[in-house]
Amino acid sequence: MQHLEEKIAHLTRTVEDLSDIVARQETVLAMLNRRVQMLMEREAERESRDGQIAIGDRPPPHY
Repeated sequence: MQHLEEKIAHLTRTVEDLSDIVARQETVLAMLNRRVQMLMEREAERESRDGQIAIGDRPPPHY
């Protein structure tokens, strides 16, 4: 019986640790999503302002 209680305590601790990790990852993912969205908006704004194709979309000069 004691073995099972120890195992349950260990598994409970593991689940709590994993829950904390997932919560931190959720925060980081939300921040990264906001940054990517901001960068995409900036690039769209720059393209519309300049009226040019982005350099990455152009074929290399030797074509």
